[in-house]
Amino acid sequence: MGTQDGSQPQLCGIPMKWVSLLMLVAQTVSVVFAMRLSRTRATEGPRYLNTTAVFFSEVLKLLCSFVFLSHEQGNVTSAARTVAKTFTRSGIELLKVSVPSLLYTVQNNLLFISLSNLSGAVYQVTYQLKILTTAVLSVIILGKSLGLEKWCALFILFAGVALIQLPRGETKASSPSGGNAAVGLAAVLSACATSGLAGVYLEKILKQTDSSIWMRNIQLAFFGGILAYIGCYMQDGNQIRQDGFLQGYSSLVWAVIALQAVGGLVVAAVLKYADNILKCFGNAMSIVISCLMSAALLQEFEPDLLFVLGTLLVLVATTLYSLGVPAELKRLIIRERAKVEDGAKV
Repeated sequence: MGTQDGSQPQLCGIPMKWVSLLMLVAQTVSVVFAMRLSRTRATEGPRYLNTTAVFFSEVLKLLCSFVFLSHEQGNVTSAARTVAKTFTRSGIELLKVSVPSLLYTVQNNLLFISLSNLSGAVYQVTYQLKILTTAVLSVIILGKSLGLEKWCALFILFAGVALIQLPRGETKASSPSGGNAAVGLAAVLSACATSGLAGVYLEKILKQTDSSIWMRNIQLAFFGGILAYIGCYMQDGNQIRQDGFLQGYSSLVWAVIALQAVGGLVVAAVLKYADNILKCFGNAMSIVISCLMSAALLQEFEPDLLFVLGTLLVLVATTLYSLGVPAELKRLIIRERAKVEDGAKV
């Protein structure tokens, strides 16, 4: 990985911003299909537990980050000393890194509450507001400047993803039987805010400190692993005591865990070299590609008019955010505006 004229790091001449986003799309699509296969494939015993898979993915992410840190520093001994120093002498830095992990834990609990009180359709559409909360918090916390074109692109992206994610054949009830729609709505809106805050805060500590990205990943994986382990026994304690921590594990499950660990590293790279807003666009493209591949390979999804319209909106939003309004269209808008103003004067 090199740099050119002091600019952003590059890989094979391609800016790391775009390399990391392409890797995010590829990883997200891959993990969706691997997880789908792992959950639907017939097994003789009990299926594996998602909570234990999350724990092992954090452990693997920590180990991979240490390997990369060792490569970066030249040897394992130097890397081990750096890790020990960070964990024993930098209490404030550790507290900083623990914040995103805690926020993501709160977010997951809020999503559970919202799903218990809202219909799938209302939940899926409302949760896409995290795109806009991420943008607003990026402006407030990171001081980003977003012009009118970029705000328009973000609203178009929100609409496109909402159309794609809208469940088909869903009932029109706003909440499940016995659910409280107001509680569910408050929970999902809070989850949107928490998601945006966690992502923006993580981007801030990755970009505005001198620590290695691999050292940051070790810290994140450490706290993530602790919370994931606690979550295993809080959510699936009885099943773990009955059938064991590794129940239902196979080579495919370990592949899913490896992909999830890679995902954690890729997300950190996206936040380091790109930003949270571009990450939203990468996730949107992942959804589109996953749906298309699901339709082509698994025959589990039939694209309809809403999907086509949503996909077009995602593509328009991505183009508008990345490239802006085409020059010819800008000139046409200016000419038409001038005509309207001249007509008003007459």
